[in-house]
Amino acid sequence: MTTEDEERAAVMRLHRGTPRQGPGTAEDVRWALEALGVSGEARVLDAGAGSGADTETLAEALPKARIEAVDASPALVAEARARLARFGPRVTVREGDMARVEGPYDLIWCAGALYFLGVTEGLRAWRGALAPGGAVAFSEPVYLTDPPSEAARAFWAGYPAITDLSGLEVRVRAAGYAVEAVRHLGPEAWRGYMDALEGRIGELEASGARPDDPALAAAMAEARAEVAAWRAAPGDIGYALVLARPA
Repeated sequence: MTTEDEERAAVMRLHRGTPRQGPGTAEDVRWALEALGVSGEARVLDAGAGSGADTETLAEALPKARIEAVDASPALVAEARARLARFGPRVTVREGDMARVEGPYDLIWCAGALYFLGVTEGLRAWRGALAPGGAVAFSEPVYLTDPPSEAARAFWAGYPAITDLSGLEVRVRAAGYAVEAVRHLGPEAWRGYMDALEGRIGELEASGARPDDPALAAAMAEARAEVAAWRAAPGDIGYALVLARPA
């Protein structure tokens, strides 16, 4: 039997070297910045930044901004630091708890990680870290149809808090925020992530890594099943990218 730490380490090993750890595209980041009017010398936090894919886009789109990335994984923080070194001191990366941030920030960006805190709970925790007029942009799993398809129910079986978009907006309002705009992240936002994950599984299998590490074997099997489930019904599985400000 594997321990929780062994399972977490196996997941990190599985994702090592992949360009991003969840669905999304650079265009999603640019859309959010334009919709929210974030520009100039903005102060930005990428919460749950992973290996820095979206931090990189933020830094490119906001050449005068001060950007901070935070993630709980030492391995992903190391990858992000190497990836973002070209931007110099205006982009910093640290290991830490994304629930404990100080700010003030004009934007908190969080791609696919807010569910670790809970949508309402996380937004409440961040409210005091926002500058006046500041906003949060986050992506979150949602059901795309009412009722949800069987494929979507099966895919999200491990995340009982999932709702449709209206239910997600209720959770945002419960935190004292108003929803300004929403963008659905459909198949195009998932394909790159799934392709890279599948490729990484193939690399590990070819290296013979799986037999000597039960936790890694389990993580690979779970990821392989996730990829297969998504490929079987990509139109049924999606995230919503939500832009919200304190009301």
